[in-house]
Amino acid sequence: MKVADIMVRSVISVRPDASVREVASLMLERRISGVPVVDDAQRVLGIVSEGDLIRRPEIETDHAPSGWLSLFLSNEERARGFVKSHGRKAREVMTQPAICVAPDTPLTDVVRLMERHRVKRLPVVEQGKLAGLVTRADLLRALVARQADPPAAASDRDLRHRIVSILRDEAWAASAMVHVQVENGVAQLWGTVESDSQLEALIVAVRGVSGVRDVQPHLGRTKAG
Repeated sequence: MKVADIMVRSVISVRPDASVREVASLMLERRISGVPVVDDAQRVLGIVSEGDLIRRPEIETDHAPSGWLSLFLSNEERARGFVKSHGRKAREVMTQPAICVAPDTPLTDVVRLMERHRVKRLPVVEQGKLAGLVTRADLLRALVARQADPPAAASDRDLRHRIVSILRDEAWAASAMVHVQVENGVAQLWGTVESDSQLEALIVAVRGVSGVRDVQPHLGRTKAG
C-alpha cells in the first residue's frame, strides 16, 4: 500500500506567524495533536505538535534541563530551547525541518520514518506543496479496513504453496522442521520447533494467509543437543 491510499487530503494547517494560543486553540477545537506550518505557497516549513507546547512559562513547565546531561548542552542549544519554550509564534516553536513523504511512498517507509524520528504524523508533499497528511491513526484505520476484507478464495493446493513459501522466506522459521497439509482451508502443521516463540510465530504466519480458516499445530519440541 502507498501513502496515497490512506492519507488525509483535507489538512488543517497554520501560517508561521500564527500565535501559540491560536495554534493550541485550533488543536483543541479540531481534536488533533499536531498541525503543519506552511507558507503562502503551501510549502511545509515545520510542524507544531502537542510535544512542542508542553514546556511553557505560562503553566510553569519551562524548567531548564537538569542533571549531568545538561552539562553537555552548548549555549546555542540552550538558546534554541529558550526560544522553543518561550516563543509566541508558530515559526518559533515548530519542529523543523518537517519529515515529509510523497503520495507514492510505501507504507513500510512511513512506519520506518515514524519509528526512527519518533513522530506520529508526516506531511505529504507533492510538487513541493502540502498535499495531505498521514498519521498513526490512518495506519490503524487501514489495518482495520484490510482485516475486514473477506478472505480471497483459494484452493487447498494454492494455500499450501503460499504457506510453504512464507515459511521458507522467514529467517526465524529456518530451524523448524514443518510439513504442511491443507484440507478445506484448515492448515495442519506437523513436525518440530525449537521454542514456544517459534511455534507462536508459525501459527501467526499461517493464520495470516488469506483463505486459511484455521490452523491446527501438531508440533513437538526439538530435543537439546
